[in-house]
Amino acid sequence: MKSIPAQPAAARELKNSTSFSQTVRNSLTMAYRGVLKIRRTPEQLFDVTLQPIIFTLMFTYIFGGAISGNVQNYLPVIIPGILVQTVITTSIVTGVQLREDMDKGVFDRFKSLPIARIAPLAGALLADTIRYTIATVLTFTMGYIMGYRPDGGLGYVVIAGLLVIVCSWAISWIFAFFGVIARTASSVQGISMLVLFPLTFLSNAFVPVQTMPDWLQWIVKFNPISHLITAVRELTNKGTVGWDLMISLIGAAVIVAIFAPITVRAYMRRT
Repeated sequence: MKSIPAQPAAARELKNSTSFSQTVRNSLTMAYRGVLKIRRTPEQLFDVTLQPIIFTLMFTYIFGGAISGNVQNYLPVIIPGILVQTVITTSIVTGVQLREDMDKGVFDRFKSLPIARIAPLAGALLADTIRYTIATVLTFTMGYIMGYRPDGGLGYVVIAGLLVIVCSWAISWIFAFFGVIARTASSVQGISMLVLFPLTFLSNAFVPVQTMPDWLQWIVKFNPISHLITAVRELTNKGTVGWDLMISLIGAAVIVAIFAPITVRAYMRRT
């Protein structure tokens, strides 16, 4: 039996010299593939549809009276915290699904297509922004149903939502890196949760920082998640843009600058 010939050098050279515009088109096509996967398997959205509802109800009614005296006073505190926690936690799925596709050989099949090699990875990251958007809208909607009325107005609420989506997309590069280098999807999820849970719970998301021990306050104040939550609270509750927003955007840019190149490099080696 004759062996299947390797991919011609000319074809490999064509893929490696893909133009920027073609890379963008290929990435958008792969992002559309991710959207189609969601349409065909809507249970993939359970985490971004059920988690905002369950977490908002649970944390509000459990902690609201103890921390703020009543639920209504606690909503301006908890809704931004739940929003950040939910959307950032959703970004873990990026690395898990990436690893699953690589294990199933999906990316190996993509190598035989005349598309940019980076397109499947970029498309997956773009498609997951839809998940972040759904989680953001549902969290604010659930808060509104419970009586949350942001004093900042609709415009600042939209800006706060976009800020969380951008920062979550940046963080998804970290989990995408885990997805490329890890051996199994379950290990990606385990490592990601081990990293993310301390960051989200050791923050100012649920309780005032001044109620914590002094040593813990120092950790919480330097936690980048706390800066993002504070920025969202300032936008939604006050309609102001503070230094925490700039810190969040700078942090997101630093994460992308560090993890995007090493993720792409690891991805290229694996594919």
